[in-house]
Amino acid sequence: MVKGPWRLFVWAGLTVVLLPVAVAGAQQSGSIRGMVYDREFDVPMPLAQVQIAETGQTVRASSEGNYAFGEVPPGRYTLVFSREGYHRQVVSDVVVTPGQMTEVDASMSGDFEEMEEFVVEDMVLGSTDVELLEIRRESPGLVDSVSVETMSRAGVSNAADALALAPGATVQDGKFAVIRGLPDRYVVSMMNGVRLPTADTDKRAVELDQFPSEVIESVRITKTFTPDQQGDASGGAVDVVLKGVPDQNVFKISFGAGVLSNTWGKDNFLSYSGGGVGGWGVDDGSREIPYDRIGGVWPGAIGVTERDAPYNGDWSLSGGGRKRYDRHLTVGGFGTLYYNRGSSFYDEAVDDSWWVEQPGDPMTPQYGNPTTPQDGDFKTSLFDVTQGVRDVSWGGLLTLGAQSEYHNLSVLYMFTRSTEDKVTLAEDTRGKAGLHTYWPDVFGPEYAHYNPTDPTHPGNTDGSDSAPYLRTETLDYTERSTDTFQLHGRHVLPIRPFGFEGLVQFLYPEFNWTLAHSSASSYQPDKRLFGTQWRGPAENPGIPWLGIPASITPAKHSMFKPAANFTMGNLQRTWKEIQEQSDQYALNLTLPFEQWAGDEGYLKFGLFRDEVTREYDQESFSNFGDLNLAAPKSFEGPWESRWSDVWPVQNHRMGAAAIDVDYTGKQEISAWYHMVDLPISSMARLIGGARYESTELSITNRPEEFVTWIPPGAPGSIDLDPPSAADVHYEQYDILPSLGFVLTPFAEIMIRGSYSETVARQTFKELSPIQQMEYLGGDVFIGNPSLRMSEVKNYDLRVDYTPYAGCLLSVSWFHKEVTDPIEYVQRVANFTYTTPVNYPEGELTGWEFEIRQHLGQYVKPLEGLTVGANATLIDSQVQLTAAEVVAFNEPNIRAPMTHRAMTNAPEFLYNIYLTYDLKRYDTRLGLFYTVRGDTLVAGAGQSNGKFVPSIYETEYGTLNFTLEKRLSEHAVVSFKAKNLLDPAIERVYRSAYIGGDVTKSSYHKGMEFSMSVSVTW
Repeated sequence: MVKGPWRLFVWAGLTVVLLPVAVAGAQQSGSIRGMVYDREFDVPMPLAQVQIAETGQTVRASSEGNYAFGEVPPGRYTLVFSREGYHRQVVSDVVVTPGQMTEVDASMSGDFEEMEEFVVEDMVLGSTDVELLEIRRESPGLVDSVSVETMSRAGVSNAADALALAPGATVQDGKFAVIRGLPDRYVVSMMNGVRLPTADTDKRAVELDQFPSEVIESVRITKTFTPDQQGDASGGAVDVVLKGVPDQNVFKISFGAGVLSNTWGKDNFLSYSGGGVGGWGVDDGSREIPYDRIGGVWPGAIGVTERDAPYNGDWSLSGGGRKRYDRHLTVGGFGTLYYNRGSSFYDEAVDDSWWVEQPGDPMTPQYGNPTTPQDGDFKTSLFDVTQGVRDVSWGGLLTLGAQSEYHNLSVLYMFTRSTEDKVTLAEDTRGKAGLHTYWPDVFGPEYAHYNPTDPTHPGNTDGSDSAPYLRTETLDYTERSTDTFQLHGRHVLPIRPFGFEGLVQFLYPEFNWTLAHSSASSYQPDKRLFGTQWRGPAENPGIPWLGIPASITPAKHSMFKPAANFTMGNLQRTWKEIQEQSDQYALNLTLPFEQWAGDEGYLKFGLFRDEVTREYDQESFSNFGDLNLAAPKSFEGPWESRWSDVWPVQNHRMGAAAIDVDYTGKQEISAWYHMVDLPISSMARLIGGARYESTELSITNRPEEFVTWIPPGAPGSIDLDPPSAADVHYEQYDILPSLGFVLTPFAEIMIRGSYSETVARQTFKELSPIQQMEYLGGDVFIGNPSLRMSEVKNYDLRVDYTPYAGCLLSVSWFHKEVTDPIEYVQRVANFTYTTPVNYPEGELTGWEFEIRQHLGQYVKPLEGLTVGANATLIDSQVQLTAAEVVAFNEPNIRAPMTHRAMTNAPEFLYNIYLTYDLKRYDTRLGLFYTVRGDTLVAGAGQSNGKFVPSIYETEYGTLNFTLEKRLSEHAVVSFKAKNLLDPAIERVYRSAYIGGDVTKSSYHKGMEFSMSVSVTW
């Protein structure tokens, strides 16, 4: 349900945009749309220009030959159809009536000798909302899109931000696509139809935030599976369509600068000595592993410092065009180069860990190692967090194309590089201050109002380390890069029409193909984690009768070792590199035909193969037991002093860990398919077929000396001997059917429905049974070699109403049944670890609503004002495993449950937007409000025999404003204001067994303001 104080705003907005549709028949304007055909071959012809002679309005037909005019006043008009190489076609006496759509088709004859053929041309598609609505209408499946026009008005900066504008779409961790509540493993992310590799540690999904808006033409989301798509497109397929060869020569330069509300005028931005991403975001070599110093002292900062906030800025260059050399050959190209420098910062954030110690008790802080607080020495995790991030991204795109009578060839190369330098300071003081509040039976009233500077306070004098002050400092520098080289070909085969008279007539076959080599890498050199704990000054009463006087033990910092592992030091430095390569090809043959009534359909056949290879390498180092026994084991000073400031000169030595696991992973997916788009009548089409897909996944491990693993069914970990014992090889073959229909009972109404079966695959990490840690002492993850692929049954139904070009009213229903969904659970052996398992089943059901309205269509003074909204409502659940059901009923837990929601499936998504084109003033305005509802991010579990409730990310909304003013024929200035409401981004513990929500984490992103200038020739 809709929640929050903005509820009335949401429904008022929906009412405003819905009401004009209900009275569309009474409005003043009409619209015109139709198809442009090549007369000689009776096939749709792209690129034709269509003009209304009386008004001068001009549009260009899409690649399918469609065109449309919206907001045409009633009257009689003349349409002029033109295109280079063809005779101009004039259609007169076109009547437009109020509130009605007029259909006008045209056939154009080539301006060449009889034996010459038409030019097969591709062009940039999807640059406007009208074009994307036509693509939506003609696509065999359910398609939603975000055009470059909408991206510009919404002020989005990358593909991830753009995706959030589409109905039913959101992003996980700011990077990964989630479609209709199904996360990355159920979504195929592509670029120009090519699936890219990823260098993410945990996922097989592309990080969409690395593709800037400068290279994007549109983002398209296909929500139903058809056999020509990849078999794991269960939630959908996201295709980032890059800018292609423009139809006219253009050169553009732009530059901008911005500020953040969180950093404006502040000098406490977190950094570190020697830190920084550099001008081009490239490591200068200072982070290489100092192999010659293993066992000795290492250089480099290990703690945070404060500095003035950096500036944000960007620039881009782009240009291209095409040239026709004769009536048979056209060549063209387009290139762009971009650079972005940004930052983010927050303080006063929290990151807390809580649990229920005994059934029915209130939530208390989680603590490490001791079984109960009575044991004295324990540590809480109630952290106050400050974080500063600096990032640089740059890259380029180059596209070249050549077109002739029957052929279209294009080559594309894109390279992106992004560098992130993230500095985090986390301090836990609330655990000590709350001893009496959280455990009153153990720590009496004398522990209340803890004073860290009072030597007589029992929190300092009791001789224990009960919830000491903790400080962790993390320096995390990461370089990511992606590049793709793609060859695309499209060919119309010069085979004259053939077939069976009165039944089916086959037209000109079309053959298209793709070859692609792509790579992704992630390099994380010298990630540094430093932990300390602190005790305040304590008064020693002395023993007067023995002549021992009273004294004060000074405040002292000592080593905080993650997981209290005594073999490990409090400083860890890790190097991690992931490289993944993909070689992909696809071949498709389309046989268009006309059936008995003259309606067009097609048969389609294809082959696909994708070979992926991943190399994972990690090396870890620490001051194990502090190798130099003479190095100080503590540091005297107040809490405000940081041991990290003096640590580098105290002669602490670093040694190599021997528990890292490197591996080579391979994934090979092969497929072939067949499908048909069969028009039963002028109002009904059937679309169906099947995809035959095989999957091979293998992992070859390269473990270090002391690596352990848990063999399937073993109660605990053992040494990995031989190293190949944990290698994995998985194979599966699937037949994936699809059947759909399209009904158009009226020109303005289209009804679509479909049923399909798809799969969801495991990742490399999820299959390996070797003990894995992100860092020494961190949470342990162990894969499951018995993990199976998930199977998904998909049901979809959509009704679209388009009373005029650019207007849309749409309602969709979807339902998904998942067999063997993959979820993460906590297990206990001789330690607690996370592992993936197949739950028995899950299901997800939802509704989507979408509305777009040009209000000037109905009220002339509102010419140029467009409002729209979309909403997605989702209900999901998974059935828990029998072992979990039993565990939640144990006497120490008593939180019985058999089902829970699916992770990353928000309860609802809303987008409301308003754009205003003030043509008189050459100004455009945009206001976009996006809301994501409560979302489960981690299911309930147990830790050390205590109940840990589910963790939800709570509802929050983002409001963005843009203003664009044309200064001259060539220059445009833009202003963007993002995240104007600056809501708290919160995660909470939630369960029927704990009462109200308890905060897990909370922070504010801050508002962002920027200005830019672009000049186009």
